[in-house]
Amino acid sequence: MIGSANADVVVQVERRPGPGETVLGSDTVLAAGGKGANAAVAAALQDGRVALLGAVGGDQHGELLRGSMSRAGVQLDLVRTVDRPTGAAYITITPDGENTIVVSPGANSAVDVDQVEAARKTIAGAKVLLASLEVPLPAIERAVALAAEAGTRAVLNLSPVAKLSSQTLAALDPLVVNEHEAQWLLDGATDVTKLLGLGPRSAVVTLGSRGALVIESAGTTEVSSPSVRAVDTTGAGDAFVGALITQLAAGDDLVAAARRAVRVAAVSVTRPGAQASYPTRGEVDRAEGMV
Repeated sequence: MIGSANADVVVQVERRPGPGETVLGSDTVLAAGGKGANAAVAAALQDGRVALLGAVGGDQHGELLRGSMSRAGVQLDLVRTVDRPTGAAYITITPDGENTIVVSPGANSAVDVDQVEAARKTIAGAKVLLASLEVPLPAIERAVALAAEAGTRAVLNLSPVAKLSSQTLAALDPLVVNEHEAQWLLDGATDVTKLLGLGPRSAVVTLGSRGALVIESAGTTEVSSPSVRAVDTTGAGDAFVGALITQLAAGDDLVAAARRAVRVAAVSVTRPGAQASYPTRGEVDRAEGMV
């Protein structure tokens, strides 16, 4: 997969500050994060064979990220160390588990087309390519194009939302977005089933605690999520896509993959943190009775 690796700087607050306002928060927690690294760890913990194409700095945050991914079983041969600070995400979490995030890309901005071209054989040998944003769009679009040329299934988590070329959209199976991102792509329209009109072969809209909506040419399927008490929703979407591609690579159809993915995400929100909250495959199996 191709995507970002960030150090998460997390503070819990009773409420989010308004403009010009200061509020007191908890002690700062430093944790491994970033959409690409998160999804890679989630996939590896679901027994996926995963390599991340990305970049970190030669600093302590970079060491933190490499250590977290390595322990989960993510292959790091395609992660470059560059002369920029490792990316960072500044996260506030309120008592209901919801979060706000500001990302400073740092080393993630160094991921480029040349790095993607150098990974051409790895992309061609993969069953599924997952691309996520927070790294430069030209690199993402080239990775998707190489996947399409090689017959590798291309999945893209369009977060944060950005304008994609028609060629990139046409190669995606599926495009994964949340409700807000879907509305942005549809110029404010709320009928997310129209996403296929933009070109992707299929789409998945994540719905938070309500699960996900799988949109295919043959029809639309609602996939409900188990009801759990959310502690921290940070990285839940990344857990979802990491589990989704693992199941697709294993041969599941899109609906079956989404059903497994919502369970992985549901377990993750019951624990604090992003990567630290992600369950193993066995933990998800044991949680099948969640209601």
